Amino acid sequence: MMAILPILIAVIALAAVVIVFMLIMGRKGEEGRSGRGRIRGRDSVMRNATRRLNQNPRDVHALQEIGNLYFQEEAWPDAMKTYENLIEAGGSSDIDEFEANLRYGIAALKLNMTNEAYRGLSAARGIRQDNFEVNYNLGYLEFQRKNYEKAIQLLDQARKQDPESPAVLRSLGHSLFRVKKAKEAMNYIRKAIDLAPDDKESLFILAECYYEANQADQALRLFSHMRADPVMGPQACLLSGTINLEQHQDDAAIQDFEIGLRHQNVKPDILVELRYKLAHVYLTKNDIGKALPLLKLIQSETPQYKDVSMLINKYQELNANRNLQIYLMAPSADFVALCRKIVMTYFPKAKTKITNIQVNKSEWADIQADVDTPKWSDVIMFRFIRTQGSIGELIVRDFHSHLKEVKAGKGVCITVGSFTEEAKRYTEARLIDLIEKDRLSAILNTVDNKAAVVAAPRRR
Repeated sequence: MMAILPILIAVIALAAVVIVFMLIMGRKGEEGRSGRGRIRGRDSVMRNATRRLNQNPRDVHALQEIGNLYFQEEAWPDAMKTYENLIEAGGSSDIDEFEANLRYGIAALKLNMTNEAYRGLSAARGIRQDNFEVNYNLGYLEFQRKNYEKAIQLLDQARKQDPESPAVLRSLGHSLFRVKKAKEAMNYIRKAIDLAPDDKESLFILAECYYEANQADQALRLFSHMRADPVMGPQACLLSGTINLEQHQDDAAIQDFEIGLRHQNVKPDILVELRYKLAHVYLTKNDIGKALPLLKLIQSETPQYKDVSMLINKYQELNANRNLQIYLMAPSADFVALCRKIVMTYFPKAKTKITNIQVNKSEWADIQADVDTPKWSDVIMFRFIRTQGSIGELIVRDFHSHLKEVKAGKGVCITVGSFTEEAKRYTEARLIDLIEKDRLSAILNTVDNKAAVVAAPRRR
């Protein structure tokens, strides 16, 4: 008996394998017959319907059968044409006018034929207003047509019919964002992203919602996350950099804009704004050498863009004159140090002793000095104005009052801009010299050499 047992086990195992094999082959045979049956069924419907349409092009049942096949197969051009013929046939109780107009509209929408889609979907909604497909597709179409208020009404109806539809939540959230209802929009967009996490456009819109709702940190986190994306990345870099600028994080903003510029195929409007804002950050950091090439590139491609031409004219001169940079842009300590050099070298062959310095914010500096020359000695007051615009009479009057307070014999008022005619007339009978940009530029070009000459004897 023990010898027969292994043989029985082997026979049973073999029988089991044979049975499983036969079941698998039977299932495959059924699937093959089923697939061939479907193909034969489709072909049979097409042949019969085509034959009937050849006899009567307005055969409603034949049109419905063919239209149903095309719609299920997503053959949108054929489906649209078939349902158009069905709608035109009209007047028959056998026609489901709602379905015909709905499917005609959906097929047209898939083909980006918005006018035809609008006509079909509107007709369908005129028949039934409680249908999800009608409300969603017509709402989506209104969104595409930028009729956002209408889109919101329709999409909200669709949402009530299917609260978990990612497409409805997405379009509704985007529409609300477009009408500047950021807080409402982000609720729907967050839900849409939860249901469809790969929707990068919605993630970008969510970041914009946070930004519009003054939740800058959340917006910055999302924009920074999207900087490397080949499609959304450049604009994400632009907005991330803008937020960092607003938070005075200049180095972080530079990094954002530089990442954006490294992308390929950046949209022209985004590209020019990335360059413009990066140039501005460099200017705030007094790095004119990096800002100018960007500004010139913008000017070559978009000549009238914002104030680029003015900035180039202004900073090109500054880039060539280090002292002019200091005079206009440096911190107060560096500016005052430069003004001291000018005072000490202003009168040739004179002994000059600075006795007082007053700085009025970042607008100007007043320096009082005792000056002793071979021919005269006196107290001289200097005012160095940093404004590049036109200096009027009021500032010069204020300077004159200050001269009288300190009993200065003469005043020298210096600007990197110009003086108005009223200011010049006011000083005609007073001991005040007005020095404008051209003469100041000449002084700045030579002040370092003169200062070195004055300092040389002291070193000996």
